[in-house]
Amino acid sequence: MTLLAKTPTSKTQTLNQRIAEEHYFTTSDQTALFYRYWPQAQDKAEKAIIIFHRGHEHSGRIQHVVDELNLPDVPMFAWDARGHGKTEGLRGYSPSMGRSIRDVDEFVRFIAANYHIAMENIVVIGQSVGAVLVSAWVHDYAPKIRAMILAAPAFDIKLYVPFAVQGLRLMQKVRGVFFVNSYVKAKFLTHDEARIASYDRDPLITREIAVNILLELYQTAKRVVKDASAITLPTQLFISGNDYVVNHKPQHQFYQQLNTPIKEKHVMAGFYHDTLGEKNRHFVFDKIRTFIDRIFSVPRYQHDYSNEDIWSHTADEFRTLSHPLPGWCPKNLSYKLMRKAMNTRWGKASEGIRIGLETGFDSGSTLDYVYRNQPQGQGIWGRLVDQQYLRGNIGWRGIRQRKINMETLIRQAIHHLHQQNQPIHIVDIAAGHGRYIFDAINDFSKIDSILLRDYSEINVNQGQTYIEERNLTDKIRFVFGDAFDAESITTISPTPTLGIVSGLYELFSDNTLIKNSLRGLADAIAEKGYLIYTGQPWHPQLEMIARVLSSHRENQPWIMRRRTQGEMDALVEAAGFEKQYQLTDNWGIFTVSIAKKVHIEN
Repeated sequence: MTLLAKTPTSKTQTLNQRIAEEHYFTTSDQTALFYRYWPQAQDKAEKAIIIFHRGHEHSGRIQHVVDELNLPDVPMFAWDARGHGKTEGLRGYSPSMGRSIRDVDEFVRFIAANYHIAMENIVVIGQSVGAVLVSAWVHDYAPKIRAMILAAPAFDIKLYVPFAVQGLRLMQKVRGVFFVNSYVKAKFLTHDEARIASYDRDPLITREIAVNILLELYQTAKRVVKDASAITLPTQLFISGNDYVVNHKPQHQFYQQLNTPIKEKHVMAGFYHDTLGEKNRHFVFDKIRTFIDRIFSVPRYQHDYSNEDIWSHTADEFRTLSHPLPGWCPKNLSYKLMRKAMNTRWGKASEGIRIGLETGFDSGSTLDYVYRNQPQGQGIWGRLVDQQYLRGNIGWRGIRQRKINMETLIRQAIHHLHQQNQPIHIVDIAAGHGRYIFDAINDFSKIDSILLRDYSEINVNQGQTYIEERNLTDKIRFVFGDAFDAESITTISPTPTLGIVSGLYELFSDNTLIKNSLRGLADAIAEKGYLIYTGQPWHPQLEMIARVLSSHRENQPWIMRRRTQGEMDALVEAAGFEKQYQLTDNWGIFTVSIAKKVHIEN
């Protein structure tokens, strides 16, 4: 049995306390994160709840939530996030918000696999900073869980000091990583005297937070709120009416833009920030139980992505970017000035800008130059401009991280194929110059064949040069090929066991092209083979790119239609693949996913 002595709640009734088991799980960067597991009363669990604690707190303070939810037949889990509770490491520190969001993905997948619970039967609950992590994870990774419940998400923390964020950014540039202590006293978190006292005496409370996480928390929350239309998951949101810690406005904006018919918002009048630990929290738990009962009483909601390229917020965004701005609009004038400056001899002194103007800023030549990340140009001025172009641009930083993530998943796929005793036949249908392929296979002596294809004569010729320079002519072929010609992809020989398409689909708004390409890959790739594909669910410079930079297509503007991760995954799934894992950069711009070909019954 998982029951202990009775403990009082905020109401006069008493509840049986569930006993937590204590465990660790290891993340992909080999960090051991502590977590608590409250087993269910029955023998086998078909569903689970995973709870993510507030900032400064830890999973031990989730005990009352587990007990007061009073769902004895549902196992529950809660971690101690990096820098918190019994998880080792610097207090209040994580390498980045991106790393912490990836931790959420790995933790939920670990729970699903280790405790044999289907992802679609998992509900996640996040409070405050935990709610930001959960909502960012749902936005960036599009997990197929049942629902999320958010309590007082910290989308906009009240710092009370004017220009505090700007000051912290400046200090970070001067000092590097340093720590900021929380100004919030327990009496401003809850009216519950017992909770106040336990908070003040809890030795595992982490009052400090690393400045990089505090600043990235603001950035992450801002993009998630702005792009909440990408979230299609059933959602229950609680807003504390008298919250001294966070502002309400972005919470309401987030809810308004959620793209799901199954959503409900509750403003808890008089509540302080600790929504799940307030004096009258039984009202919240009653609503949570009802919500969970309802979403499990009906089939799991699945958004229909079949017309996203026509009817969606990203389609509207694309159409807006396709129309010129008013002539005397200040923004239009600034973009014209940027274009003019780039086309002068001062702009072209930067080697990267020169290549972009000649071949397109989305071309294989540009990407290969960005990958190398070695500022070049005419004279000192040219090199300085090129350094800013390469290293001061968040988009290019994201591109380089995408390359690293591509190489990681290529190596992972090769390992899986080796373990399954399958041959290693790789095809990349739009390889550019092929650099990430060459770098990814360095550690492998046994690869049966690699076929690289591209539509561009420049890319094929340069890729062939790289093959010869690396003495790989016996292993790699580079040929002309149309990535959207399903028939030509289907006839690729030998039969690929690993297909790759990187940085291509993001350049085209029409899903018909992508479906043709994926159909060809599905027909070509061997049963139980793998597909690695990229996505671009977010980009902070989308308008600047569309208004200033030219594409590889006859000097047309580089206008992109973002695909949410849910849309991209749905296209891949419809073609006959099952997504296995995903990597995302720290800014949520570029994703790299691996999927396995599954047998589809006719």
